[in-house]
Amino acid sequence: MRLIAVDGPSGSGKSTFAARLALRLGATVVPTDHFATWTDPVSWWPRLVAEVLDPLRHGREATYRRVEWTGGWPKPGGLVRVPVPEVLVIEGVSAARRSIAPILDEAIWVELPDPEERLRRAVERDGEACRPHLRRWQAFERGWFAVDGTKARADRVVTPD
Repeated sequence: MRLIAVDGPSGSGKSTFAARLALRLGATVVPTDHFATWTDPVSWWPRLVAEVLDPLRHGREATYRRVEWTGGWPKPGGLVRVPVPEVLVIEGVSAARRSIAPILDEAIWVELPDPEERLRRAVERDGEACRPHLRRWQAFERGWFAVDGTKARADRVVTPD
């Protein structure tokens, strides 16, 4: 199985890019939004490894309970089954984190340069009530990316139109 991570700041177009990439490659996408919440932006990672990456890497179907974002608020959602794909794309903030770098076939960084435009797009996607959460999220991810060095390790940097 090939493993590709699509990472970058919120509101940059990662989901759209990953969906197009998956269509072109016949890949399966697992979004980090299925795991993250406003209060737990990145520490859910061991669950993704245990429930998705490890089974798939060992040739077994993966099953996990996704987070549903109804009206911009996370709550437990349904079970997702992931058959073993030829190509798996992990998409979202922290998808290309340092701990997964050794097993990635490719890390793609997607970034719209203007943070205010990213915020505008994220609010348009998630709703005006999420604006304060998104501002905190943007501050968190700036720190996360600086410490993790994610962009510097990317194999490819994409700037959406």
